[in-house]
Amino acid sequence: MGVSRPTIRSDLSVLVMLGYIDAKPKVGYFLGKVMTTEGRQSERALSLKIKDVMNRPVVIVETATVNDAVIALFVENTGFLTVTDEQGALVGTVSLKDLLKVTLGNPNAASIPISMVMTRVTRLVYVTPEDSLLDAARKMLDHQVGGLPVVSATGERSRLEVVGRITKTNMTLALLDLTSGYIAE
Repeated sequence: MGVSRPTIRSDLSVLVMLGYIDAKPKVGYFLGKVMTTEGRQSERALSLKIKDVMNRPVVIVETATVNDAVIALFVENTGFLTVTDEQGALVGTVSLKDLLKVTLGNPNAASIPISMVMTRVTRLVYVTPEDSLLDAARKMLDHQVGGLPVVSATGERSRLEVVGRITKTNMTLALLDLTSGYIAE
């Protein structure tokens, strides 16, 4: 080959440092973590972005009523709704739990404006399409929510445009896809 032993050793040490191969005394060199199935899955999981797994948003306008929100939740089979203003900017979210709190024992709840029940944008946690799936999972766990709105900032006074949503179901499907090759239909 025309290559000296020290040259080979330094090349192999670089590959060991990068994780492509591993070395053990009296054993030799073998495939490293990066080249194994586990390593590739781990690398892929860390590189997944919100835009790769997000759903379309389920949106209602802030002038809607609690009755409208309840119907939208059940028709769309979701755990939360994103609330926007007339121009489509994020103003809040409303969850099943929020609606349950206001409707139990309140015969007039159906006509209450959703803006009186929702969690306002100043108290919201949200993600962008470029955030990692891991960051979204951490936010969901830290704030104990079942989903997050996905937003894109526009130039107008830091206006947040709703572009999607990420939920526990998305997380579960991504995990299944990474570990077993399962593809959602």
